[in-house]
Amino acid sequence: MNMLTANVLPPAGATAELDRLGDQIAELSAHLEAATARLLDLIREFDARGGWGNHGSRSCAHWLSWRVGLDMGAAREKVRVARALGTLPRIARAFARGELSYSKVRALTRVATPQTEERLLGVGRAGTAEHVERIVRGWRRVDRNAEARESATRHRSRALHVYRDDDGMVRLRGRLEPEVGEVLIQALTAGRETLYRRAHRTFVVGAESSDVPAETSAMEMPGVGTPADEPPTMEQQQADALALLAETALHHGIDPGAPGERYQVVVHVDAPALADPEAPGQSLLENGEHVSAETSRRLACDASRVVMQHARDGRVVEVAARTRTIPPALRRALHHRDRGCRFPGCGVRFGQGHHIRHWAQGGPTTLSNLAMLCRRHHRAVHEEGYQVERDPGGELRFRRPDGRPLPEVPPLPKVPADPVKVLRKQNHAHGLVLHSCTAMPLWLGEHLDVGYAIDVLHPRACGQ
Repeated sequence: MNMLTANVLPPAGATAELDRLGDQIAELSAHLEAATARLLDLIREFDARGGWGNHGSRSCAHWLSWRVGLDMGAAREKVRVARALGTLPRIARAFARGELSYSKVRALTRVATPQTEERLLGVGRAGTAEHVERIVRGWRRVDRNAEARESATRHRSRALHVYRDDDGMVRLRGRLEPEVGEVLIQALTAGRETLYRRAHRTFVVGAESSDVPAETSAMEMPGVGTPADEPPTMEQQQADALALLAETALHHGIDPGAPGERYQVVVHVDAPALADPEAPGQSLLENGEHVSAETSRRLACDASRVVMQHARDGRVVEVAARTRTIPPALRRALHHRDRGCRFPGCGVRFGQGHHIRHWAQGGPTTLSNLAMLCRRHHRAVHEEGYQVERDPGGELRFRRPDGRPLPEVPPLPKVPADPVKVLRKQNHAHGLVLHSCTAMPLWLGEHLDVGYAIDVLHPRACGQ
């Protein structure tokens, strides 16, 4: 025995004690994995029922980041794995019994399907987390090779149909090649999650009185408002993101020779309707399609504005110069002060200036009457019933549509004095018998031949 080995070996009497310590670590880890499985079950249900929308969050991952303190990347992965486990009952049950670690489950859910999960579950039980990762990487390579043989057929079938319904809504139907679809998905994800908007906006308000500013500009496609008690679905969020992509593409010169004014979306709103959504008056797109007065108020919050005066027969008799609702210098100050959306739990860096008391109701365009909100939460405040006000101390206070306060930081959950004891008791109540060997892999140290394993396991590789 060399000196190095002698120095690292424990004293003879300590071996049993260290074995007990190792068993405690392994057993507690199994309890934690079982608890994590239950956590993902709860996340999947919460996500499916849209519970995150009740707090004004933009997605379940954003809610987890805010409410639980997860990093956004970790939150998205938790939601992805939770959704995948809903279609993989065998892997989900093994995870719930503490037999698989979260690391293994996270890897398996990248490739497992209801048809292949039983084979992959065997991989998870037999190997280490590193083995599982290597098998999953090889599995994905086989998938990619098979998909390459199908690419020519997919290319020939690409198509996009755009047509208008009788009620004015525009329908899209089509098929895109995988790489093109991925670009679109990524762009929609970026738009949905950040709603990063660089474009100028244009919006027109018609009025019969010169006392009320009568035209506002905003390059923003108005969407359909969501009822206050129904959070926007993923499909509705996708529609909002697609509108943002279209606006941004046009603004940044998809047709380089066209002036920006060509792509401005014009909305006509009577001054009384702008000042009070309950008041009678029109709120129409340039092509005659109706949008709600509250949508018009949201667009007019932060836009450029032209005062127009109409004669009684509707003719425009005077048009003033266009001015910004929020002047550039004030906008810079607003960005510097708020540093992004002020809605609790959001924090998106770019957004729109919101008049706490609307300028059409006499609210001043001053820093104290402005707050930065992202597109999603600007819509929530105007069309979905959320409320915002500034208290005498200058702090913003948000309320849900039912009037309940929306706390910036939820109260911390009460943690018992002995959380490990509680965890063991909860797992025992669920009928789980967990011990130090529950999650131990069956691997005995032999070499892992990934190619052979894929040939045996993958349906495409073995000709099934």
